[in-house]
Amino acid sequence: MSSLSLPTLLPFLPSLHSSSSHSFQSHNHQNQTTISKNKWRCSATEEPHRPNQISTKKTNKKKSPSTEPPKVVVDPVGFLTKHSITHKAFAQFLRERHKAMKDREDEILNRFHNLMEFASGYELMGLHRNVHHRVDYMEWAPGARYCALVGDFNGWSPTENSARDGHFGHDDYGYWFIILEDKLREGEEPDELYFQAYNCNEDYDKGDSGVTIEELFKKMNDEYWEPGEDRYIKSRYSVPAKLYEQMFGPNGPQSFDELEDLPDAETRYKAWKEKHKDDPPSNLPSTHVIDSGKEYDIYNVITGPEWREKFQAKSPPLAYWLEMRKGRKAWLKKYEPGIPHGSKYRVYFNTPGGPLERVPAWATYVLPVSLFCLDVDGNQSVAVHWEPSPEDAHKWKNMRPKVPKSLRIYECHIGISGTDPKISTFDEFRLKVLPHVKKAGYNVIQLIGVIEHKDYFTIGYRVTNLFAVSSRFGTPDDFKRLVDEAHGLGLLVFLDIVHSYSAADEMVGLSLFDGSNDCYFHTGKRGHHKYWGTRMYKYGDIDVLHYLYSNLKWWVEEYQIDGFQFHSLSSMMYTHNGFASFTGDLEEYCNQYVDKDALIYLAMANEMLHELHPNIITIAEDATLYPGLCEPIYEGGLGFDYYVNLSTSEMWSSLLENVPDKEWSMNKIVATLTGNKQIADKMLTYAENHNQSISGGRSLAEILFGEIRENSPSSDEILIRGYSLYKMIKLITFTIGGKAYLNFIGNEFGHPKRVEFPMASNKFSFCLANRRWDLLMDEVHSGLFSFDKDMMMLDENEKILSRRLPNIHHVNDSNMVISYMRGPLLFIFNFHPTNTYEKYSVGTEEAGEYQIILNTDEVKYAGQGHMKNEHYLQRTVMKRVDGLQNSLEVMLPSRSAQVYKLTRIFRL
Repeated sequence: MSSLSLPTLLPFLPSLHSSSSHSFQSHNHQNQTTISKNKWRCSATEEPHRPNQISTKKTNKKKSPSTEPPKVVVDPVGFLTKHSITHKAFAQFLRERHKAMKDREDEILNRFHNLMEFASGYELMGLHRNVHHRVDYMEWAPGARYCALVGDFNGWSPTENSARDGHFGHDDYGYWFIILEDKLREGEEPDELYFQAYNCNEDYDKGDSGVTIEELFKKMNDEYWEPGEDRYIKSRYSVPAKLYEQMFGPNGPQSFDELEDLPDAETRYKAWKEKHKDDPPSNLPSTHVIDSGKEYDIYNVITGPEWREKFQAKSPPLAYWLEMRKGRKAWLKKYEPGIPHGSKYRVYFNTPGGPLERVPAWATYVLPVSLFCLDVDGNQSVAVHWEPSPEDAHKWKNMRPKVPKSLRIYECHIGISGTDPKISTFDEFRLKVLPHVKKAGYNVIQLIGVIEHKDYFTIGYRVTNLFAVSSRFGTPDDFKRLVDEAHGLGLLVFLDIVHSYSAADEMVGLSLFDGSNDCYFHTGKRGHHKYWGTRMYKYGDIDVLHYLYSNLKWWVEEYQIDGFQFHSLSSMMYTHNGFASFTGDLEEYCNQYVDKDALIYLAMANEMLHELHPNIITIAEDATLYPGLCEPIYEGGLGFDYYVNLSTSEMWSSLLENVPDKEWSMNKIVATLTGNKQIADKMLTYAENHNQSISGGRSLAEILFGEIRENSPSSDEILIRGYSLYKMIKLITFTIGGKAYLNFIGNEFGHPKRVEFPMASNKFSFCLANRRWDLLMDEVHSGLFSFDKDMMMLDENEKILSRRLPNIHHVNDSNMVISYMRGPLLFIFNFHPTNTYEKYSVGTEEAGEYQIILNTDEVKYAGQGHMKNEHYLQRTVMKRVDGLQNSLEVMLPSRSAQVYKLTRIFRL
């Protein structure tokens, strides 16, 4: 084979679901054939003629507006026009980026049929069971001279299972191909047909009818072939089988020199005619192959109408071929797998720099060498062939839940999710944490650190094997059970995906994978992150994109993942890795430090994912807030569904640690929480995520009351302040922002300790690498959990996050009071550390009765209970406040917040 990419055999059909003119399905190609819709119709849509149905040309031409697809005009600077932004340099950059993306699409279409095929590399790459009693292995290593698979299945021999020489073993793009034949059991004979298929990956006992090949051919001759056609049976089956075995069988040619030249078509045709000149007469019409002699000409078969009618009426004997397949029992009886399930293996390369052994890039299960995973051969990381039998493999039971209008995300790390000082597993998380997440009122779990990484203390962000779940948590099937049960509970499952950089490890990661420094990554300084010691991908290389896009599609298809948060986009979008000061000038987003290839990768990734699964959710984590993150691709955006407002958590930590309570600015709080109003509905907010709990910082609970509760339980005033601010911070962050909110595991009940992974600095201790679930039995922490749960139920019942953005009508820095309306709900916050207001006036949009449905100061929420029953129901008065005609006079205890609901409207 000269290339692993299949040639385009069928013309591209226009996609009915594409909203962009640069869709890969509808992209113009030099070899594209236009097919008229009038000539091709689906037979299932044809209806019989109805005599009573009136039909005219006029009514036929008229279409319902609802059935006509919206016409989308591609404008590379569309979102700038929409938001009235004028900046010539940035507009020119967007146009150039759009043209570069079209060129990238053309480059891909030269080797692949469409983007979906381009993103399906996992179907060929790595180890795959072939129905012809063998396992196929493919790997991309353009810098290697020799490739072999070594493992415990062949005694780690670098010569037993290797790729053939030349194009029988690798193509022009550096893709290596190795066949691992299954081994005949003692006393068994080889199959008569070299390409005998075995249904060994499907149902255990299906596919083997027990009919021999001779009986099946006789049955086909009696039932299918017409008289006179039986003489073609041997030429139809035996000859192709022998030819296939001669070319690709174990005794086939190893190089082009050993492959004999095939005569031209005319010579072969004349030889065939001479050989069959004495054949008995047949009742079938004769045919002749005519070759005009032109190189590009397709051989014309001259036939009569009788032959053409017979041929068109004939259907292929597919049923007989399916009956020829043998089942798994027959395969197990006759063969031993060439590489059994659970075998440990690596790929062996001979390179200009010498021999190398690497963990395959497309491995789906890896055992890395680390302090907590030493069960590997030769003290080197190894891949594990994961091919459980059909009866042991996980079978999906639950459908994907419907995507909610608002996202309440519960961010988790599997390893720290248990109480015991050890690494927790997928099964433990599934049994213990998933029910808690459902009870707490969240509708999404977002998992970090799930993808394989060598060092546990890196949290999982220095990924080494993008296609493998971390073996320290369990097996691939364990993870599938976790996702399946989460779906059964109505929870979506997101992954924190790291395509912005890669681990620099060589023995288990991709660095110097094939001995060259530019296989997956840039060379020189460009290929290394300035501060993190990680490697940077070449986003302009087709084969690297093939790897990354296939990885995204792999998690969606193989593990039913519902969404991705793209981690640290600023690391990949700029050559300075985002470590520069940004003033907000658009020039900073289109200068020489911007990586155009990375931006094109992100736009095409979003296009592919949303075409693959229309309900997929993609979230951008970008500290620089690149313009157009959540704008449509056809308007010049990058196509994300949400972006993360990183400023909110930084603001809360800074205020609590550096600014006295009386000096807090309400205007600054509101401005930070609301972000950019033009895209505020696409914002994901959080008071704290894993950064505060894991990445060297302190969680809000630890800052406010964690150490005090442990060491100074008598400091009631400090504890009251901590509990009060903790609830207020979470409530205002949850309700004032966009349609998505995130909470890190344990913070819903005020976990008092940060997370610290075992490392040399703490003598590899697990004492802080867990969650204190026992605190839920504590009165205070139970109260904080009850508040967080009721806050989630507030959105479930009142649809807060999915409503339009709030009308913030009262922000008073002197009184430290914030008030805003969101739908029928009125939110009032009093951040003043000492002042309690008995009758504080705030404006309302509607006149009527307002009732408190959530109060942070209630005793059941670890509050002080200052408000009495008579304060819970208030009526508006006709007094103009905050620019509104009506107002409420409410009681506001210090450091408390209330949520009022309009229960009755007064009509004038």
